[in-house]
Amino acid sequence: MRQRLSSEPDRYRGRRRVATPPRSRYAVVGAAAFVGAGVVALGSASSFPDAKAVSPNVLRDLESSKISEDIAARNNDAARADRSDRGKNKAAKLTDAQIEARAWVLPLDDYQFTSPYAVRMGKLHPGIDLATSEGTPYKAVHGGKVTQAGYMGGYGYAITIKHDDGSEAIYAHSRRLLVKKGDVVKPGQVIAEVGNTGASYGTHLHLEIHVDGRPTDPVPFLREHGVDIKLKMELVYGDLAAS
Repeated sequence: MRQRLSSEPDRYRGRRRVATPPRSRYAVVGAAAFVGAGVVALGSASSFPDAKAVSPNVLRDLESSKISEDIAARNNDAARADRSDRGKNKAAKLTDAQIEARAWVLPLDDYQFTSPYAVRMGKLHPGIDLATSEGTPYKAVHGGKVTQAGYMGGYGYAITIKHDDGSEAIYAHSRRLLVKKGDVVKPGQVIAEVGNTGASYGTHLHLEIHVDGRPTDPVPFLREHGVDIKLKMELVYGDLAAS
């Protein structure tokens, strides 16, 4: 290796190497910048309104809305009570016999709704089927005169009752009949026992309603008279309140 002569210019003479700052210094500088930005952000945020503060106008609107809802609820309750009172007032003006004559009731106390009024296998099933145990007594849904009582082919032992409004109820597949043709029955009177006679495939009561000589769906018809077959409910003064 050649030795540098003293006469050669020193290319490095007069130069100093600048020391590289340690990494920790960069970290301190970065952290300081971040904190400074946070302080600026907090200072800017303090100029915005408090997000939790609610405008008095909004509070007034909410209060007015609540008052309107309360008034509407009270009006609805009053309307329901008024309808109920009208039914009771009408009932109070009638004699017990008149009230009883206008009543509509469920034909059975307990049953299973097994078949609706509908077309089955291309043929109309003109009534509804209510299944229960054999021999269970069933009642007339409304008062009227018995126009038929006996064995009626596919209906088995059946009863037809004509009501004072011209509609008719047919009760079919009975095991035993407890009324005869010409009898006048009251609403809720036991008229026969549930059976499985005629073209029947299980113990049940087949109930039909005819209006103007033609079958109609018993479910909505009876519901209009305060009797809900599906819910097994009778509405007190239902027929009076509806009139």
